[in-house]
Amino acid sequence: MTRAREQQICCDDTHYYHCISRVVRRAFLCGFDHSTQQDFEHRRQWVIDRLAEIDAVFCVDICAYAIMSNHYHLVLFIDKSTVESLTDLEVIDRWRKLYKGPEIIEQFLKGDQLSASHHLLIDEIVEEWRSRLADISWYMRCLNEFIARKANGEDNCTGRFWEGRFKSQALLDEHALLTCMAYVELNPIRAKMASSPETSDFTSIKQRIEESDDSNFSEEVEQGAAEISSIALKAFIIENEVLKDQIPYHLKDYFHLVDWSGRAIIEGKRGCIDDQLPPILQRLGIDAEYWCDAMQPKGSRYFSRAIGCRARLQEYAKKLEVGWIKGIGLCTRLFPI
Repeated sequence: MTRAREQQICCDDTHYYHCISRVVRRAFLCGFDHSTQQDFEHRRQWVIDRLAEIDAVFCVDICAYAIMSNHYHLVLFIDKSTVESLTDLEVIDRWRKLYKGPEIIEQFLKGDQLSASHHLLIDEIVEEWRSRLADISWYMRCLNEFIARKANGEDNCTGRFWEGRFKSQALLDEHALLTCMAYVELNPIRAKMASSPETSDFTSIKQRIEESDDSNFSEEVEQGAAEISSIALKAFIIENEVLKDQIPYHLKDYFHLVDWSGRAIIEGKRGCIDDQLPPILQRLGIDAEYWCDAMQPKGSRYFSRAIGCRARLQEYAKKLEVGWIKGIGLCTRLFPI
């Protein structure tokens, strides 16, 4: 049964969420449509440019992304501390980068004389805008509406472009975050659109590799790869750095883990890839065999509205007043501790 979005997205449960939007029927978001022989590759840049634009407005950070042919994936972090620290003028300035707002806000910014009731109304408007700046539903709305209008305009048509509401998964702990980020990064490889993380255009893993000083990670990067706008990705924790709200892994470990997982999927060598497993899996107590299962194309179908260890999933199910959540069995084997 469909649940209200506020029941599915709540910072009391987690600040991390995996969001997916898919286009209707055979509509193409990006890439080459073999059925119509039309090339929509340029639309990938639309998504990147819009993400960069709204990233400067919302207090929602991007941890990972992958722009595919008929859908896209985002792993997002709700930055409540930042939105709560914004002044009223900063809230107004951010929101007005996307929407003009009512006339009373214009009068307030001009310094016009306003009554006490007007100031109360302005306070209500600002608080509503403040809540929206940390609202994933509004974030996705600002992204999807823009892309839909632009695509429909190019196709000279009207009507629905996206498959209804976007899908969201709560990532209840750092194990779930790691699994989902790697899953998202490997989408082009699983779809045979790329042969390695560093050649996966329009993904966060490629952007991180290009921005990284770790030049030894990639021996050869595809020449002439598409240039993309720079999105301010959420940072990984740095060695000896105090953990605040960074992604709780080291970037180099994450690079090697995604690379290892990608080779496992391509070559089908599950269980016999290497004598030494990635250290990050050992430290987190993640079963390598089930990790590879989760990285496979069918892996996303194992999970539903949330991912996490068994205890966190049971807590989440209790809050939603349901007795069971799809994927709890795999999570128990995937995250044994």
